[in-house]
Amino acid sequence: MVSALNLQSLAGVVLIILLCWLFSENRRRFPFLLVIGAIGVQVALVLALFGVPAIRAGLTSFGSVFDGLAKSAQTGVAFVFGFLSGAGDQPYPLTNAGALFVFGFRVLPVILLVCTLAALLWHWGILRWITKAFGFIFSRTMGLRGPTALAAAATIFMGQVEGPIVIRAYLNRLTRSELFLLITVGMACVSGSTMVAYVTILSGVLPGAAAHVLTASIISAPAGILLARILVPRDPKAEAEQEKVALNERTYSSSMDAIMKGISDGMQIAVNVAACLIVFVALVALVNAMLGALPPVGGAPVSVERVLGYVFAPVAWCLGIQPSEILPAGQLLGTKMMLTEFTAFIKLGAIPAAELTERTRIIMTYALCGFANVASVGINLAGFSVLLPERRDEIIKMVGKAMLAGFFATCLSAAIVGAVPASILGLPG
Repeated sequence: MVSALNLQSLAGVVLIILLCWLFSENRRRFPFLLVIGAIGVQVALVLALFGVPAIRAGLTSFGSVFDGLAKSAQTGVAFVFGFLSGAGDQPYPLTNAGALFVFGFRVLPVILLVCTLAALLWHWGILRWITKAFGFIFSRTMGLRGPTALAAAATIFMGQVEGPIVIRAYLNRLTRSELFLLITVGMACVSGSTMVAYVTILSGVLPGAAAHVLTASIISAPAGILLARILVPRDPKAEAEQEKVALNERTYSSSMDAIMKGISDGMQIAVNVAACLIVFVALVALVNAMLGALPPVGGAPVSVERVLGYVFAPVAWCLGIQPSEILPAGQLLGTKMMLTEFTAFIKLGAIPAAELTERTRIIMTYALCGFANVASVGINLAGFSVLLPERRDEIIKMVGKAMLAGFFATCLSAAIVGAVPASILGLPG
């Protein structure tokens, strides 16, 4: 049965699309068919993934796969760091079991392991086949050219800069619209390695966390494609002028080469995540210390989190969040954009079960599951400057807009999930 909150989410879907149209570079080229196709793909995926028992059971089984990956990574960490990793017997009396969850030992090693497995599966052809299958779907349903569709699909599993490497030989031949689309999709999705990390963070507070995180990253890709096409419409004439060239796919010389390069890539990502968290959390603490000089407002001290909560509360409403939970949801959205999605997921995982309904946690999981944040602007600028040095100035001008498009793409996915009747999501009506 459709509730008032479902209708609120539907209104949010319309408002997000309308907002992007208002800021479009060419409002006359509104992609009506793409709107129908992209939202249709998202709704179909959500209904199939959660409405079909067999598919839902398969998604649920991913939880055990993710748990296995996390436990395997923990075994490696325990071998190197011993009791410091939180595994095994502790040499001192344990008074707070929760303190054993150390982000650096529990989450970052998972990124290393999954990056290595992704490289190995790519070398064996398994991940490459899955990527091409998604690329075919995007090409047929959303009108993307082959190379763009392939790179957008690869981004879902490999990450915002790693995905486009699959078509590196073709990148300089992409139109401005296609390049903007790739950056936006990268901001809207997450990589396979971070998916497992998010599941590790949410496993204690959100039932079926693995299924939701996996679905969130998949359905945000068509949302990113849609909003990118609205903001920077397709230019068929420019596409027709591009010459066809052969695609040079990423290759490894052997399985061991894939493992070693996967470790190297994973280490860079883990170090980047750790460095961003340290710096941005420290910056927030610094700003909060300065805001502490201001008089309390509403009986509580002024803080970055409270300010973000009020600023992003209207966005939380658009997702279909109930009024009593709009402020904490707004804080999470603001934290995701201004800091990182990791920081936001950590905060979401730390909120006691009694303080947020399961429906709100599900919606926020979809809204937070994307790389669209200020730090990613620098990551994309650095990555694409290496891949496309001759178009660096063009990338500088579009990467900020791509971040906003990626942010609203995850919000669009969350609003669509919020519009789905609670029974389909396995929640009481």
